[in-house]
Amino acid sequence: MMQNTLDSWLKKMPVIAIIRGVTPDEVVDVGRAIHRAGIGIIEVPLNSPEPFESIKRLSIELGEDCIIGCGTLLSEGDAKRVAKAGGQIAVTPNTRPSVIKKCLELGMIPMPGWATPSEAFTAYRAGARHLKLFPASSFGAGHIQAVKAVLPSDAKILAVGGAGAHNAAEWLDAGVDGFGIGSDIYKVGRSAQEVHQRCVDIVDAINAAR
Repeated sequence: MMQNTLDSWLKKMPVIAIIRGVTPDEVVDVGRAIHRAGIGIIEVPLNSPEPFESIKRLSIELGEDCIIGCGTLLSEGDAKRVAKAGGQIAVTPNTRPSVIKKCLELGMIPMPGWATPSEAFTAYRAGARHLKLFPASSFGAGHIQAVKAVLPSDAKILAVGGAGAHNAAEWLDAGVDGFGIGSDIYKVGRSAQEVHQRCVDIVDAINAAR
């Protein structure tokens, strides 16, 4: 059910909003601003201030309407804390099988970071079906096209780092299933109103590219 909801959002608007540096006091206003613009997947990186509290507050306020989760997940212990806070997805910078499997055990959808075909297959064998190419700009859209040709058909590929609204058509043509967008949406100090407008612009640009 959770995967169907995530995939439904990716089809509707293939963007994960990465709000690195957000604080618990502002996270709900920022999350609502993102959702109002038409983006329904929100990631709080764990190197943000009090990230588990932010995930908890987002989950309480927006968990019925959005997919909420964490980024920069490195350990099984933190996976437990994210799940306890109400996280539904867990984005990692690597393909550590034990972390992927722990996320699945806890009912979360893992989104491990990969670069090479070997890493993508390692993550897939561990149970991940949503694979994050990072940093995407270092490899290019052609890399996704080539790797998707050999991956199982149920693997979803997300591009993070240098891929987004400004070059969406190129990546979508290569077969990407979604984008992780961070600084173009949120940076420390931005108001919820500015975040909302930036998300509106991103949604419009991606819709135009499809």
